[in-house]
Amino acid sequence: MKQIIECVPNFSEGRDKNIIDAIVADIEKEGKIKVLDVDPGEATNRTVVTFVGEPEAVVEAALRGMKKAAVLIDMRKHHGAHPRMGATDVCPLIPVSGISLEECASLARRLADRAAKELNIPCYCYEAAAFTPERKNLAVCRQGEYEGLHDRMGKDGEGPDYGDRPFDEDVARTGCTAVGARDFLIAVNFNLNTTSTRRANAIAFDVREKGRSMREGGKPNGKPIKDSEGNTIMIPGTLKATKAIGWFIDEYGIAQVSMNITDISTTPLHVAFDEVCRAAAARGVRVTGTEIVGLVPKRTMIDAGKHYLRLQQRSAGTSENEIIKIAVKSMGLDELKPFVREEKIIEDMLADKHGKKLVDMTCKNFAEETASESPAPGGGSISAYMGALAAALGTMVANLSAHKAGWDERWEEFSDIAEKGHAIQDRLIALVDEDTDAFNRIMAVFAMPKKTPEEKEARSKALEEATLYATEVPLRTMQAAYDTFGILQAMAEKGNPASISDAGVGALAARSAVIGAHLNVRINAAGLKDREKAEELLTAASVLAGAAVEKEMEILKIVDKVIDKS
Repeated sequence: MKQIIECVPNFSEGRDKNIIDAIVADIEKEGKIKVLDVDPGEATNRTVVTFVGEPEAVVEAALRGMKKAAVLIDMRKHHGAHPRMGATDVCPLIPVSGISLEECASLARRLADRAAKELNIPCYCYEAAAFTPERKNLAVCRQGEYEGLHDRMGKDGEGPDYGDRPFDEDVARTGCTAVGARDFLIAVNFNLNTTSTRRANAIAFDVREKGRSMREGGKPNGKPIKDSEGNTIMIPGTLKATKAIGWFIDEYGIAQVSMNITDISTTPLHVAFDEVCRAAAARGVRVTGTEIVGLVPKRTMIDAGKHYLRLQQRSAGTSENEIIKIAVKSMGLDELKPFVREEKIIEDMLADKHGKKLVDMTCKNFAEETASESPAPGGGSISAYMGALAAALGTMVANLSAHKAGWDERWEEFSDIAEKGHAIQDRLIALVDEDTDAFNRIMAVFAMPKKTPEEKEARSKALEEATLYATEVPLRTMQAAYDTFGILQAMAEKGNPASISDAGVGALAARSAVIGAHLNVRINAAGLKDREKAEELLTAASVLAGAAVEKEMEILKIVDKVIDKS
């Protein structure tokens, strides 16, 4: 899975469009990230920029933005309604897909270190990137704001984590930046079948983490109860990591519960939806749908879809499209307007719409492309596709078994197997194109110049690397195809007997995939100069090939026995 992170730097300029445009232009300059939003505020004198991409590209884009802001924004002249301490005030990194919060925290610290060393901008680390529990709180890092930096810089326990030094002219101009890592924030509105803002607020107070104030007599209009220090005592709501209010939307003519989910690991979207539905029902109100403001990571939709499939006692081992469709329909995400994946799911927005992929072709076109005079796709891609079909057959039997009449109590058992099968299928589908990409990488090396000794050396090194990659890819195909045997044997032994032949055909396809990919390992390993590495790969491949033949025979014996008895 491709690693994608989001970055949301806040720059201390919200009024001068030329400065804002220049900063954004530098962020976008390399073309390796995608800017999703630019939100300037005149009163706050602050602009929030949101962009996404692969980790290294995002870090470089963030540094470019910080560098440009340091040149164009003079903090000695800055005034605005929002708390701030630097030209780039905050710069959080947020995991979207294929990367953990801990990995983002490590990236954030590296970003802060580079900003201090390369740009001379002192940096505090906050939230998940903080070095101390106190500094997880941004307000602690930004205490005293820009005006307080003079007394904090160079003072033990008060100065920034990177680039700490006595307050100087450079710091006077740039201030300090808080660099951090946090989980993805989802802004969502829950539509209600009422026009009452009061009812919507009551539901919001029921569920939001802060809850509502405790009042005398337990009455809504009672006097708030305070503790010994004069602070209002709160009754917490039911959803951690959420903030919510109720409001009326003229455009739709309905009231909504408007919520920010600040930690989707603690409170996933579907959990918030179900709980708002429960709280609304307790007050005689119904949630009719959901409106996502901005974007969501794909995992949010997948987790929701699988949750509702489980509630229906249906297998979750189905296609991504089907799972997301279930999520959309279950939470009413298309009530107010159509839910367009490319406009709402970050990974889909970033997907390459122009790159030609083999797996996106029709079956006929894929066969025709294979039959053409082009050497790719070849046996490696075909082996990966045979393996994907083997996994698909095993997954199909599991799904049919999960939905078989009279087997209702076993749906979860088969659903778990189907999910594993679908995950293997996805691995093999990806390998279809990766094998062809590996071949193309070798062809690209042959086009490299070789006139000078330096060029020859670079070409030789690139060829060895490309050949090694072209050997490792079919070995991964062998392993993934071999993994399908576990699914196929389980289905042959305890799946729906009416589909036993499908498990058998899957075993035949899996064995062919393993043996076919083995041929590619052997022919590509022959071109490796590093013979020790070549022998290591060949040995691993030979073991898998032998084991695949044995597994095929074992499964076919089970299949023959069941068919003979029928």
